[in-house]
Amino acid sequence: MDLLELMMSRRSIRRFQAREIPDEVLEKVFRAVQWAPSWANTQCWELIVVRDPQRKVALQETLGKGNPASKAMVEAPVVLVLCAKLKSSGYYKGQVTTKFGDWFMFDLGLAAQNLCLMAHSLGLGTVIVGLFDHDKVKQLLEVPDGYEVVAMIPIGYPSEPSAAPKRREIAEFVHKERF
Repeated sequence: MDLLELMMSRRSIRRFQAREIPDEVLEKVFRAVQWAPSWANTQCWELIVVRDPQRKVALQETLGKGNPASKAMVEAPVVLVLCAKLKSSGYYKGQVTTKFGDWFMFDLGLAAQNLCLMAHSLGLGTVIVGLFDHDKVKQLLEVPDGYEVVAMIPIGYPSEPSAAPKRREIAEFVHKERF
């Protein structure tokens, strides 16, 4: 499958098979994160691998009521928690250098995309979860000061295929020469 086909066939998966992910398969997913681009190669990401069922239940409890990823948090064999080192990306000699401040969200978005595409290429499904009590997750997973929890990504073998959502036409978002 070429890269565009891979991108077009990736879906957010919220239902998983009761099947473990081999370590060598997860290692390829981690390698994809390792090679994600980042501001000045700061590589400001950290990954926490959560397999413990009780810890996954605790993570699930940080989600807002009605979050569609709730079942995925405990059903997936692994939950990857993406954390960012603060005041690294977008900084030079301790000073912020961008209009938008700390650039960690951009870098972790790139890392998450690499992670999800690699997982999909390996027959795994993922869903990026961003609506939860970040401070509670930080406390539960003992994330130190100077780092923030950005997203949680349940990962596993999909239990069923998912249909593609409607996409905007290219002409709706591509502007030539000016907006």
